[in-house]
Amino acid sequence: MVMTQFLSDKHILDTIGRNSEAGFRMLLKCYKEPIYWHIRRITVAHHDAEDALQETFLRIYRNIDKHKKEMSLSAWIFRIATNEAIRQCERRKNFTFSLDGDPEMEANRIIADEYFDYSDLEAVKLQKAILSLPPKQQLTFSLRYYNEFDYTTIAQITDSTAAAVKANYHAAKEKIIRYMNSHD
Repeated sequence: MVMTQFLSDKHILDTIGRNSEAGFRMLLKCYKEPIYWHIRRITVAHHDAEDALQETFLRIYRNIDKHKKEMSLSAWIFRIATNEAIRQCERRKNFTFSLDGDPEMEANRIIADEYFDYSDLEAVKLQKAILSLPPKQQLTFSLRYYNEFDYTTIAQITDSTAAAVKANYHAAKEKIIRYMNSHD
């Protein structure tokens, strides 16, 4: 995985075990940016992503001793981040991310975010295509496409099965292709 190419999860956990402050700084250095973008893809708005990011790392810090070895550190962190992002969305009165959410409403939120870079029109189009998907497909597609997780890891993050994740990803991919082709 891209984010841990220089620092392995085992090295981070070993460092946390020896010196929690140094280990946590290492964890932040390795995961802060990818987790921010993961959360941002769910919450869409920068300020919501910042709030969820802060809460994510607080939860990680408070619960690092509860990390179970059968789940990789990265999967565990992304699972916490996903849950925090969804909680942040649920706190917003004008927007609720749920498994039965309104994809059109989510796609329209991108227009209101002043932190989004509109200069890359293909990226904007792809983001709108992703946001037009049902939430489970959005999450699965983003974890696979942007973070390059395998289906088993995505299943751990989303509390699903690898078969369901694979089906969601392929359905999402087909819908995105149709969206991109129909919005030329």
